[in-house]
Amino acid sequence: MSEKIAVSIVGGSGYTGGELLRLLLAHPSVTIRQVTSERLSGKYAHRTHPPLRKRSELKFSPLTELQECDVIFACLPHSQSMQHMPSLMEKAPRIIDLSADFRLKDPEAYARWYHAPHQAPQYLSKFVYGIPELHREEMRSAHYISSAGCNATATILGLYPLLKQQVVEPQSVVVEVKVGSSEAGAESNDGSHHPVRSHSLRSFQPTGHRHTAEILQEISFGQDLKVHFSATAIDMVRGVLATSHVFLNQTLDERAIWQIYREAYKSEPFVRIVKESQGLYRYPDPKLLWGTNYCDVGFEIDPFSNRLVVISAMDNLMKGAAGQALQAFNIMHGLEETLGLEFGGLHPI
Repeated sequence: MSEKIAVSIVGGSGYTGGELLRLLLAHPSVTIRQVTSERLSGKYAHRTHPPLRKRSELKFSPLTELQECDVIFACLPHSQSMQHMPSLMEKAPRIIDLSADFRLKDPEAYARWYHAPHQAPQYLSKFVYGIPELHREEMRSAHYISSAGCNATATILGLYPLLKQQVVEPQSVVVEVKVGSSEAGAESNDGSHHPVRSHSLRSFQPTGHRHTAEILQEISFGQDLKVHFSATAIDMVRGVLATSHVFLNQTLDERAIWQIYREAYKSEPFVRIVKESQGLYRYPDPKLLWGTNYCDVGFEIDPFSNRLVVISAMDNLMKGAAGQALQAFNIMHGLEETLGLEFGGLHPI
């Protein structure tokens, strides 16, 4: 591609916006036109995102001064994106939205899970759900992509091959997700206050987590899927670990499970099957994925029952947000899918 793609980040002062800036500044096919923030308008972005020092002199501008560009990454808070979407569509022919506003296709499902009516339901059908491993072909010609939730992404990538092959009981899916504090965003709250969060394992949503709706939408495959989902806050900044308990509806050994996952993900650049017979790193660990766009998936068959435990891990700010959005951007523009996402992680940390 001879000319660089002009992109802008709307709502760039949060953790996801900062992560996108970090990635896009190193992307060889991109030029960053603007990054907006109402609260920090006129201030240098590197003051909020210190890793950008000596890498960028961009300043935040208000949304009212947004110029036309090729692509907008919308990082606005949930419920704000839908309010601004008509004006954003006037500024760019392609939009990748990182809020939850356009993930669900059914406005009734949105109202049920988010406890408020959707304010722009006419746009829901325009957005492709943003997990490339499920919707790569639609993304190639898409103008609008809605990035998936981080908890949903980890769970979906762990369970997708099994439910697609219909080898587990669809009404008995139990998922426990442990998440780091950055999932709650850059704006502080009681739950992210250090004396509360530190040294704590706190169940903050044992039932009713809204990411459940994305899981049901994406991997039911015509079955009456029931997902029993719980979320726990842990003393970590980055990371998601989803432990899913499913029950096999047929006799399958470890080799057969391996084959199901291998067939589903053998060509995927960012999904790795992690299951070693010995050592410390036998199963996925989110600490090993900080800053990367990988989702690691492992499993263990219960020798005493038909239970299969699936473990999936990733960085919630990368494969759960900014990295996955950039992966979708690359697909949308016919670029190498891994471009700008080559970082493989650090060890030890």
